[in-house]
Amino acid sequence: MKVVPLLVLPLCAFSCQSTPDAPALRSPSGAVEPPGASAGGVRDSALDERQTYVALRAGTSMVVDGKLDESSWLGAPETGLFVDIQGSALPAPRHKTRAKMLWDDDYFYIGAIMEEPDLWATLTKRDSVIFYDNDFEVFIDPDGDTHDYYELEINALGTEWDLLLEKPYRDGGPALHEFDTPGLLSGVRMMGTLNDNRDVDQGWTMEIAIPFHALAAIAGRPVPPVDGDVWWVNFSRVQWQLDKVEGERGYVKRKGPAGERLPEDNWVWSPQGVIAMHEPESWGLVMFAEEGATDQRTERAFVPPADLVQRELLHEVYDSMHALRGLTHSFTADPTKLSLLAQVLLAESGCELSLYPTPSGFEAVLTWTTDHRGMTLRIDEKGHIW
Repeated sequence: MKVVPLLVLPLCAFSCQSTPDAPALRSPSGAVEPPGASAGGVRDSALDERQTYVALRAGTSMVVDGKLDESSWLGAPETGLFVDIQGSALPAPRHKTRAKMLWDDDYFYIGAIMEEPDLWATLTKRDSVIFYDNDFEVFIDPDGDTHDYYELEINALGTEWDLLLEKPYRDGGPALHEFDTPGLLSGVRMMGTLNDNRDVDQGWTMEIAIPFHALAAIAGRPVPPVDGDVWWVNFSRVQWQLDKVEGERGYVKRKGPAGERLPEDNWVWSPQGVIAMHEPESWGLVMFAEEGATDQRTERAFVPPADLVQRELLHEVYDSMHALRGLTHSFTADPTKLSLLAQVLLAESGCELSLYPTPSGFEAVLTWTTDHRGMTLRIDEKGHIW
């Protein structure tokens, strides 16, 4: 990505010293908050619930058929149960969902195990809007810059919809629907009967192999990953409430008392805090490890990115700047006008923040020292962090 040059000197800079181990927190995105007001809510608690995972190497040849029966899959740890997209404070999903991950020199493997008493899918054309059916969705941002990321959706028929996002929809990002993942492999196994309401099904499993070379153009870093690399990843399961069609075998989407279609449920691996998957900074974190997946259940501790605290601080600055513009119709160059949470996080971070006006909006620059080296991280009005 091209680095936006600094156009003017900062009008104000704010610096402070404290422990570099300050917790990474966020305020609610999109909420218009008066400058200096306290922040909080479900978005903060969701970031406290951010999930992490250590992806082990696949030590055996993988057959992508949806069965998840290779010894490497048996040795791969399961994620925790999926939760509501807004976080664990919401009711637990009606049906259980877990995922697993593996990798090798060629592929990033994802397996999903989903309970489902009513197997249902209707879409058969590739690149249909798959979440109109019940589906499983994958989101990947290898370098965590929130731009140029990957999405894949699959239903129980195995129909795929894959696309690239130049930037999130909130920042005006177009979706590149014409993108087809070269070399993508996927498989689905159903435990029950599809579109037949006369019985109770067990569920379905899904297996996906995404070639690393297909992500090279958007990765912003070398692929395949190396030991210890961390990617931003999340999974979502869209689930509709269904009613049986009287006298027939099929299902229809349930409607409310006024005849309106009930909204879908969104169940995720790592909670977003809001009903929006396209906020990549809130996704879970996956670390790639060279250890092989075996029945011995190899233990490898997750190590977060060294700049995770600083990234969370800059995303709070991004939220605060947009909230301020909603009130004053302009961005500020004065860090003391940011939200109280942004100022608290800054005070805890030991970093220096400078805000620069640009023709398109702003650039926030965070600097700090670690191991006697000067570090710099930036974010702009589009949420691009680099």
